[in-house]
Amino acid sequence: MPAVKSIEDLKRIREEALKKREIKSAPGSVQIIVGMGTPGIAAGARDTLRAFLAMIEEKNLDNITVRQTGNIGLDSWEPIVQVILGDAPAVNYGKVTPLAARRIVEEHVLGGKPVEAYVIPSEPEKD
Repeated sequence: MPAVKSIEDLKRIREEALKKREIKSAPGSVQIIVGMGTPGIAAGARDTLRAFLAMIEEKNLDNITVRQTGNIGLDSWEPIVQVILGDAPAVNYGKVTPLAARRIVEEHVLGGKPVEAYVIPSEPEKD
């Protein structure tokens, strides 16, 4: 946390915190949900969440909701992220590092094409 030396510093820090909070809760057509259960956090989900927030702020993106959820139940795939673009089916990503998060924003959120390298394969339907 930066040192607070004046009222202006305090106001600036407050504005930055409010902006980050706004990004996390803004309603939008794109949802990014990061699994923040104990296994996810142990696997680096905090850094992954920060990477998504930083990328959104850096690119000045809006209409994106970033939220956290608890344990998703696929511990070997942590950190897990789910991306939902409008009415399209959700795409579940596994082992999402901060670098992967940046790629997901670039290719999937902005480009509309899921990043297959991180997609968690779904189980085949049983007859």
